[in-house]
Amino acid sequence: MKWIRNLYNWVLHWANTRYGVFALILIAFAEASFFPIPPDILLIALALGARKKALHFAFYCSVASVVGGIFGYWLGYSLWWSQSGQFSNLANFFFEHIPGFSIELFNQIKALYDKWNFWIIFTAGFTPIPFKVFTVTAGAFDINFVMFIIAGLISRSARFFLVAWLIWKFGEPIRGFIDKYFNWLVILLTVLFIGGFVAIKYLF
Repeated sequence: MKWIRNLYNWVLHWANTRYGVFALILIAFAEASFFPIPPDILLIALALGARKKALHFAFYCSVASVVGGIFGYWLGYSLWWSQSGQFSNLANFFFEHIPGFSIELFNQIKALYDKWNFWIIFTAGFTPIPFKVFTVTAGAFDINFVMFIIAGLISRSARFFLVAWLIWKFGEPIRGFIDKYFNWLVILLTVLFIGGFVAIKYLF
């Protein structure tokens, strides 16, 4: 959609301003609860412009994203349901206007929480799966808050520090790889990571 592309370009342009770090923090916060564009694109641009600060940018991005996830959790916990137990006006607004949200997906996620618990939040935080969908639904379904924080902190930090480390290590040549293969890379790492824990559980 054209408006998504325009929003993408708007996010990216902050890298060329003195407010780039502040914009990164705000976008990382907002993306964890309602904003459709991931902060990775701005993180990459900022890190390429100042490679020595790449890991600092990742730290800011990680903290802001986790705090944004807490805000998303609060939205789900406090404002998602009406007094009658039906979807609130806020929930219906999200379903109608926020990319990634749908009633069908929302109804399916409860089963994922019941089955995977920590791992579904970790996966959503590390992979291209829209993190905001899982932060809000975690609150709506009253998922254990401490577990939610731990899973979000580990997964968001791992994702953003991986991006920043690649930029710090390889610089401009890695941009094409990240644009083309990064999502597949994090999916593979997630499968291997979770698979290792599953193997340990059943073998020992």
